[in-house]
Amino acid sequence: MATAKKSATTEVVSLIPNNPATPRPRLHKLIVKNFRGIGTSPVEVELDDIVVLVGPNNVGKSSILRAYEVVMKQGSNDGKLQIDDFPNGVVDANACPEIELQTIVFDNAPGDRWLSPTTAGEWLIREQWRWSSPNISPQRRGFDVQKDDWDDQVPWGAPNVANSRRPLPHRIEAFSSPDVQAKEIIDLLLSVLKDKLKAFRSDGEEQEKSDYELLLEKIVDFQTKVVASAKEETEKIEVEISTLLARVFPKHRIKLDAKPESDIEKSYTPFKASPDLLMGPEDGYLAKISQQGSGARRTLLWTTLRYLSEAVSPSDSSARPHVLLLDEPEICLHPTAIREAREVLYSLPTAKNWQVMITTHSPIFIDLSKDNTTVVRVERQLDNQVHSVTLYRPTKAKLDEDDRANLKALNACDPYVNEFFFGGDVVVVEGDTEYTAFSMLKAHAPEKYRNLHVVRARGKGSILTILKILNQFSTKYAVLHDSDTPLAKNGASPAWGANVSIRAAIDGAAQASQIRHVVSITNFEVALFGKEASAEKPYNTLVRLNSTEELRARAESLLDALLDTNAAVPAPFVRWSNLAALQLSVEAANS
Repeated sequence: MATAKKSATTEVVSLIPNNPATPRPRLHKLIVKNFRGIGTSPVEVELDDIVVLVGPNNVGKSSILRAYEVVMKQGSNDGKLQIDDFPNGVVDANACPEIELQTIVFDNAPGDRWLSPTTAGEWLIREQWRWSSPNISPQRRGFDVQKDDWDDQVPWGAPNVANSRRPLPHRIEAFSSPDVQAKEIIDLLLSVLKDKLKAFRSDGEEQEKSDYELLLEKIVDFQTKVVASAKEETEKIEVEISTLLARVFPKHRIKLDAKPESDIEKSYTPFKASPDLLMGPEDGYLAKISQQGSGARRTLLWTTLRYLSEAVSPSDSSARPHVLLLDEPEICLHPTAIREAREVLYSLPTAKNWQVMITTHSPIFIDLSKDNTTVVRVERQLDNQVHSVTLYRPTKAKLDEDDRANLKALNACDPYVNEFFFGGDVVVVEGDTEYTAFSMLKAHAPEKYRNLHVVRARGKGSILTILKILNQFSTKYAVLHDSDTPLAKNGASPAWGANVSIRAAIDGAAQASQIRHVVSITNFEVALFGKEASAEKPYNTLVRLNSTEELRARAESLLDALLDTNAAVPAPFVRWSNLAALQLSVEAANS
């Protein structure tokens, strides 16, 4: 461990490891309560390279982004809360806003009292911020593992010291004003320039500190000397003003708090205070970004993010880490541009110094073929409290390379395959024909099936992948697939063997008894129509169900059985019991 610099009440250390091979600290979890619409029940968000927050409107997704930003901007006015940030706009001493941030460290830890071991070589550090009233700095505390309680001392000293090594937040709201949107884009670009500036060494790598660090040290020295030299004049001003003030307000005085700036980086910038970003035709007039249309500003934002994803090398350990907090990235995007935007977001963490947290109503912005994505659903439950549940976390799903290939193919074929994360009654089907049939039924009875979401797996192998994901968060869903036959033309049928694998995945769920598992004997078309269509199966299914009320009623009873365990399954569809029983059903159907 690195040696800490001790002060009277805190220990201040760098969050950057001494050894370049040691992983950087990572933000582990955010816990929020009594903040805006979030009540006394804490909302927990497990942090990852990419965090996708889903859920209905007005349940607190944007509040979570704001809570993260507030914590990361302590020491500035952005870190203070307004009255609207308190629940119902009321200050309640028994329900003050609280935000907890948990960090995993590997090295340079600030003392054993703050370290809770997780796995070999990793420690968890917990910090908490609490606001007792608006427009003031919060009470910041650290969790002391030795006394198993919160302490008024903190692990990393002053807010600007701790936050200078944490990811720098970039908040982009859904409907910011043109001026705010322009500032967000400029700040993103300036962050790259500042990282390069802070790492510059005019005498080469043998120079221990960068020119920027040496300059700040001189500024600190200058400020200290100036403030000290002005002490006598400051005290004179205080006395004389207080004397005049006391004539109107007896026994009142003033105190001029002229201490040096604690956040020294505010004291110097190599750039103008408010840089401009201009855009226009190559040979024409260049106007400020704030004067451009919303489409142009949004396009420039995505262009900037694309540049940032490619501008920093993963091996550049000097670059300041960043976190992008983005509300509804799908806004103002043409459908053909949404996938490109998703790729931009997912490419940011590849440089190892970006994290991304977004809110979205678009399943296209979820890509589970990557291994760095956590999906969290935020919703308001019957107790009127906002709750969160982690729907998906890569380390828990344990997807293999075949699973990732399946997900990549599904994303390409069906950009809406991830709609099951957004809630509703989930029915997983094997192919296009079942999907077409149930989609048509939903169109015929929209109120009855308004919460239905049919997941088209496009094969038994992909069903297994989808079940691994669903088993993480869904206590009840339905699965429909073909039984196929034990033997194929060339011997044993792989499709028959997949039946056992699918059932094993279902049995591995936390509440397997609530999952409805129905099998088509021997495939969906034969079971529903009595024979298999020779070509254009989805189209033929649509035509026959639209034209024959009896067949439509039969398909509806099948769908109802998938949604309700107690509903009867129309033969020759069967509920799964075991492989032997399934084989008997296949033999009976073929006899």
